[in-house]
Amino acid sequence: MTTSTLEPIEHGVQADTCQLLTFQLAGEEYGLDILTVQEIRGFVPATQLPNSPKHIRGVLNLRGNIVPLYDLREMFNLPQIEYDQFAAIVVVTIEGRVIGLVVDRVSEVMTASNGDMQPSPNVGAAAEQGCIRGILRHEERLVILLDAVVLLTKDEHDYALAA
Repeated sequence: MTTSTLEPIEHGVQADTCQLLTFQLAGEEYGLDILTVQEIRGFVPATQLPNSPKHIRGVLNLRGNIVPLYDLREMFNLPQIEYDQFAAIVVVTIEGRVIGLVVDRVSEVMTASNGDMQPSPNVGAAAEQGCIRGILRHEERLVILLDAVVLLTKDEHDYALAA
């Protein structure tokens, strides 16, 4: 596998760094490029759509825009839970599309450097499909860095094949 690098951030920060929004799913920490994040909202039930894929919890009305709500636990084959007061919806914009991602809880915004990033080990479906950009070592913990574009396009491809 090729070595992944983080895209640089602007505004005077070092060119080999990237800011990430980190969140938890099933006790593990994940990260997304902060530039894809539009907002963070508390979890609210969605309006369910008939015949939608299992990982689509439904749609939300976000200031007049209808936004699909993706359940990352379902997409990653993690055990389902009853969402509590810490659950959140991370609203992201990916290639011009706005979607909501349900997460167990949001952790922090952090700055990561390329030197702390390791390539994703090829050990599962998510890694094989490329939606994991890599693993970051940050202080004493590991953060699984997701590629939101690949995650969304993989989902659309899988849904088209199932139809």
